[in-house]
Amino acid sequence: MPTVALMGTLDTKGAEYAFVRDRLRAAGLEVVVVDTGVLGEPAFAPDVTRAEVARAAGTDVATLAARADRGQAIRAMADGAAVIVRRLRDEGRCDGALALGGTGGTSLASTALRTLPLGVPKIIVSTAASGDTQAYVGESDLVLMPSVADIAGVNRISAPILANAAAALAGMVRQEPLPPTGDKPLVAASMFGVTTPCVTAARQRLEELGYEVLVFHMTGVGGRTMEALARDGHLAGVLDATTTELADELVGGVFSAGADRLTGAGSAGIPQVVSVGALDMVNFGPRDTVPARFEERTLHVHNPSITLLRTTAAECAELGGRLAQRVSSSTGPSAVFLPLRGISAIALPDGPFHDAEADAALFGAIRGGLASGIELVEADADINDPVFARAMANRLHELIVENGTADATVHP
Repeated sequence: MPTVALMGTLDTKGAEYAFVRDRLRAAGLEVVVVDTGVLGEPAFAPDVTRAEVARAAGTDVATLAARADRGQAIRAMADGAAVIVRRLRDEGRCDGALALGGTGGTSLASTALRTLPLGVPKIIVSTAASGDTQAYVGESDLVLMPSVADIAGVNRISAPILANAAAALAGMVRQEPLPPTGDKPLVAASMFGVTTPCVTAARQRLEELGYEVLVFHMTGVGGRTMEALARDGHLAGVLDATTTELADELVGGVFSAGADRLTGAGSAGIPQVVSVGALDMVNFGPRDTVPARFEERTLHVHNPSITLLRTTAAECAELGGRLAQRVSSSTGPSAVFLPLRGISAIALPDGPFHDAEADAALFGAIRGGLASGIELVEADADINDPVFARAMANRLHELIVENGTADATVHP
């Protein structure tokens, strides 16, 4: 019988947790209830007490209560809950997990549930589910389900929502196992709308060569997820054709992946082929959200939700320097490919973002900044030329074979 963890504050939301626990049991699941409350008494006896959770974080409930610092208590209990949920998983007592909460409860539970491997069902019914959820979900497959009303009582609104969450988790953990996906080496590729033809052609070539290819959309979270998989050793190689998130990091766009972008494969010694896809653009939201300081710059409305800002020659020089520095610090084999005729679909000679001076600054900074051991390939093609794309795929394959990482696979 599948066993799931039900985690939360039994002092403030005891009735709601009792309702969900009973729904999970009615669905034929074993339930391990983990209490993460601190102040009041739990509404019912949990399977893992708050004392055990606090102890796993190196503290005790009395100390946390005496400090009367809610933020500190949430952080401590989140750390302890992460230890507990991993322990339950190792013991075969966590086939999935469910929690309920407002912003504090969601923060606590998400910290713990994100430690579960990809593919392990994890749901939080949350008042924060319809807002900016990046801080809670991160790079995980955590599902946030809107609670609609606050989680404060079981009523005609909350009851069906909580029951649906329990049913969803039950369905997830009771599904038939997926058939084996084989043992093809796994590689990641970075893509954006303006580099889709490139990555599509490269993916097809890599699949011909016997790889399974994960394609990530470079919207900030996509880059962070790809970096995490590389850093954790899940990948045989990375085809980082689209490094556009570096531009958002530099200029302040909405799709920054942070300062660790373009470091995961290098730090893990994983072969990588890197290019400059979409470094001609910085991303903002709808046209009226573009900061006033950019009004005199070259802008392009990509769609009603996204407005693009063309990077300048000075910004491109800085981007080239950053790319060169991060690739040069790699501990594994790396190659940089430069498409001299255009770095995105709209940076071609007849496109709205064509800027020969900016491109020259980008290429020059890369040439001058790369360490001597990094391979540099320059092609008389634009980035979406299928010949260029296949050349990158072929070179990544050669680096993987030479490096002996072709047996890398993901194991949830």
